[in-house]
Amino acid sequence: MSKLETIPPEPEADGYTPHIRTEIRNGIGWMVFANPKRRNAMTYTMWRQVPAALDDLAADDSVRVVALRGEGTESFISGADISEFATRRSTPEQVAEYDRVGTEANAAIVAFPKPTVAVARTWCVGGGVATALGCDLRICSADTRFAVPAARLGLGYRYSGIKALVDVVGPANAREIFFTARKYSAEEALSMGLINRILPVEDFDAAAEAYLSDIAGNAPLTMNAAKLAIRAVTQDPGQRDIDAINAAVQACFDSEDYIEGRAAFAEKRAPVFRGR
Repeated sequence: MSKLETIPPEPEADGYTPHIRTEIRNGIGWMVFANPKRRNAMTYTMWRQVPAALDDLAADDSVRVVALRGEGTESFISGADISEFATRRSTPEQVAEYDRVGTEANAAIVAFPKPTVAVARTWCVGGGVATALGCDLRICSADTRFAVPAARLGLGYRYSGIKALVDVVGPANAREIFFTARKYSAEEALSMGLINRILPVEDFDAAAEAYLSDIAGNAPLTMNAAKLAIRAVTQDPGQRDIDAINAAVQACFDSEDYIEGRAAFAEKRAPVFRGR
């Protein structure tokens, strides 16, 4: 049994079941947020499912990169599912529990050992932005809109959530995003560094798959070492594990992939990396 299967979704009265599922194809692991009736808003149970789904993808050696996306074409994640706040997020105890599972979900994304890419279309709002910020890279369709409407709902964001945004867009942009609570176009998001690349709406799926395939074809050990080092740059000095980074770099030079990369370069062919 996979870890995700140990946290079953909770069907609603009409049988509708928001959930997270995983898919694997061509070296790409997909984590899909499936709540299309509410534009893929995240339920409490969906937040709980995130670490389990990631554990399953981390354990599969065929997965070289993980892409996070929403079900369908209308939204990446439209935020938290407000429809359940009255029963899940109204008392102090419920608020603390909801924050705990949300924090654990985002921490699992940040700590994931393989490259992660948020693949957003149409809407990316609130918790969707927070989830995307936990990924290494963010790409979106040209018609995507971004917003953090916390100030319109009276919600508070803790230090970890604010820091994640400031690390990506800087303090000035973070202030504007929170103080105005307005919607931003894909072009505006690109200009402030919130996303890495805009893809055309018409060929979005193919373009996104090509982008991910480029990553999946690269040397896993090299990407792991780079990910550790880049993450350390944004950490407080006391959190940086330089020994782990150095060990990851040495593993690259000791690997079969290093031999394969040099041979492929000399032979003018594409390398076939195996992550060892």
